[in-house]
Amino acid sequence: MDLFDRILKQAGPLGKYAEVAEGYYMFPQLEGELGNRMTFNGKEMVCWSINNYLGLANHPEVRKADAEGAVRWGLAYPMGARMMSGNTQLHHKLESLLANHVGKEAGLLVNYGYQGVLSAIDTLVSRHDVIVYDAESHACIVDAVRMHVGKRFAFTHNDIDSLKKCLDRAKRLTDGTEGGILVITEGVFGMRGDQGKLKEICALKKDYGFRLFIDDAHGYGMLGATGAGTAEEQEVTEDIDVYFSTFAKSMALIGGFIAARPEIIQFLKYNMRSQIFAKSLPMPIVEGLLKRYELLRTHPEYREKLWHNVRLLQSGLKERGFDIGDTNTCVTPVYMKGEVEVAMALVKDMRENYGVFCSIVVYPVIPKGMIILRLIPTATHTEGDIQITLDAFSAVREKLESGGYNQFVPEVLV
Repeated sequence: MDLFDRILKQAGPLGKYAEVAEGYYMFPQLEGELGNRMTFNGKEMVCWSINNYLGLANHPEVRKADAEGAVRWGLAYPMGARMMSGNTQLHHKLESLLANHVGKEAGLLVNYGYQGVLSAIDTLVSRHDVIVYDAESHACIVDAVRMHVGKRFAFTHNDIDSLKKCLDRAKRLTDGTEGGILVITEGVFGMRGDQGKLKEICALKKDYGFRLFIDDAHGYGMLGATGAGTAEEQEVTEDIDVYFSTFAKSMALIGGFIAARPEIIQFLKYNMRSQIFAKSLPMPIVEGLLKRYELLRTHPEYREKLWHNVRLLQSGLKERGFDIGDTNTCVTPVYMKGEVEVAMALVKDMRENYGVFCSIVVYPVIPKGMIILRLIPTATHTEGDIQITLDAFSAVREKLESGGYNQFVPEVLV
């Protein structure tokens, strides 16, 4: 069969909805200033779909730093990969600040969060090593595990007994060999909103001798006394061997960083192919990140405002009888029942008639018959935004339960 013939016959689990979904349910175009209110489909919406946790995306000092950095350096500088010609003192400064903040001695910038996690894991393990990972880990972790040519075991999400069983198997395979064990989990799971059980996992290190890698994309900047993330929140900073976070959440930019012992960072610097063979982060981005880091560290009131909004939103949903699972972070999933077409009808009603824009998650990401509407509170949201949203959720639930969306036929939107 011709390669393209096969591709065109198999659109994929999400691609099969493209004709009716693209531009509205998938790949929607939000317009206007990044914030709590944005424009979609020509209408102003209360927006719950951008990871601008601390409100830094449109902060005037951030905008000024970004603009001045672009004028001063242009977007090309420095040219080349870090190893060859793309290294600067500001890159080192940012790495040092970030590593120190999360309690590590050394840090390494990466160009993209997804790519950074995938390539860091790929670099750390050999065919002799065993990976043990949470079954509900982010796609970047799953893809890294798929690349691993050695053994790997997935433990049931946040289930320590399941983890122990996987570790027993991993230990039998590695004892007396040159192989080791790498356990991977997340600080905050971006779909459910619950924290990884880092404290319980770390308590197993002495018995199993594994190293621990955490992806704290949704934790850094939001959790912990200083915003240093989930490890700080759970008081296990010293037990985390490799810490990763992206800049795409609290820092409202692009890229990410890894923090660990100096020898481990040195190894990654000289062996991580995605960075050795990729252009360095442009200087305006590095300068912009330095400004964001400064604001994150010197303005705890941004984090306080964020958590005020989180508590108000989540308590309001619970009081109205909504199921938000076991989230204990900012990520706020609302679980409902319905098929894909019902989910489309509900979301369209919420956007067009109630002015509320949030992300929709359906099968195959979650089981058939389930709907998740995911809300991302930020420091920029107002109590008025929250009230509008709570009222909208109550209204659409009533229609959902009465079968008001059952006859919906999604029209071709583009």
